[in-house]
Amino acid sequence: MRDILQFLSELSVHNDREWFMANKARYDHLRREFETFSASYINGLAKIEPALAGLTPKDCIWRIYRDVRFSSDKRPYKEWMGVFPAAPAPGRPHTGGKKSQRGGYYFHLQPGHCMFAGGMWCPSPELLKALRNEILANADEVQSIMSAPSWTRYFGDFDTDYMLKKVPAGFDLSSVEQEMQPKVADWLKRKTYTFCAPLSDKEASAPDLLEHLLDIASSAKPMNDFLNYTFEEYGEFPERACR
Repeated sequence: MRDILQFLSELSVHNDREWFMANKARYDHLRREFETFSASYINGLAKIEPALAGLTPKDCIWRIYRDVRFSSDKRPYKEWMGVFPAAPAPGRPHTGGKKSQRGGYYFHLQPGHCMFAGGMWCPSPELLKALRNEILANADEVQSIMSAPSWTRYFGDFDTDYMLKKVPAGFDLSSVEQEMQPKVADWLKRKTYTFCAPLSDKEASAPDLLEHLLDIASSAKPMNDFLNYTFEEYGEFPERACR
C-alpha cells in the first residue's frame, strides 16, 4: 500500500487532468494492486461472514473519477481508495458491496486518514427510525457489545456525524434503566450508525495489513450483526439518505 499512498499524496497536490493523464499507467497498475488486495480481503471476510461470499472487487470499489456536476469542488479525482464489502439483499446480488445499505467492513486508504469503518452510514429515514427503535428496545445488548474487550480494543462509541441536538420525538426512555438513559439518549440522537478504527499510514503499509483488518472486522461483526438484524425484522428500505 505504500506506493498507493504515495500516488494519492501526489494526486492531492496535482489534482488535475494533465497530471493524472501523465500518470495514468502508474494509476492503472496501482488500481490493479488494490483490486488484488481487495479480493483477498473479501475472501477473508467471507470466512467471518459467509453472506459476503460471491462479492467481487468491482462490487466494492469506487471509481476514482468524481462527479462534479453539482459540486462547488471541481477537483476531478478522488484522493482516496476504498473497498466496502457488505452483504446484498436476499435474492438481489446486485445490491451488495458499495450499493448495500447493510452494515459492512469498509477499508479507507488515504494519506493521513486511513481507517476501518463498520456499521450503517446515512440510512434512509425509514431505516433510521427502525434502527433507533431496535437500539431503544435492546439498549442492554448494544452496551454489552460495546463493553466486550474485542470491541474496546479498536472502537469507542458510534460516530457523531450528523448528530442531532435532541432526542427525536416519539422515543420514550422511561423503559430504560435510569443510569443508562443518558447513553441511550445519546445513541438516539445519531443520524448514522457507523464506528471507526483509525489506521496510521505505517499500519496501512505493513505486510500484515490484511490480517490486521480481518482482526478488526471480527471485532466489528457483533455490532454489524445487531444493526443488520433490522433488515430481517423490518424488510428492505429505500436508499440511504446522503451520499
